[in-house]
Amino acid sequence: MPLMQSVAVKLSDIYVPARFRAALDPAKLTTLQASILADGMKVPIHVRRDKERYVLVSGFHRLEAVKALGSDTVQALIVQAPLR
Repeated sequence: MPLMQSVAVKLSDIYVPARFRAALDPAKLTTLQASILADGMKVPIHVRRDKERYVLVSGFHRLEAVKALGSDTVQALIVQAPLR
């Protein structure tokens, strides 16, 4: 069994921390949208489980590109949060 598995996650179940939201690059978003339309999303986003939702760890622009394309779900790898 693989250590990490790609699963489909509802966009509405993903929380995006504020540190990501402030860094949106419209040019990068447009490029990713075109790439996803042409070839699909090759690299899943990374999320971690919280009590009631998923929290984005990496892949903010990919997530936003999928949202802008009208999808309800995104492929994600579920990772463990680092211990502090």
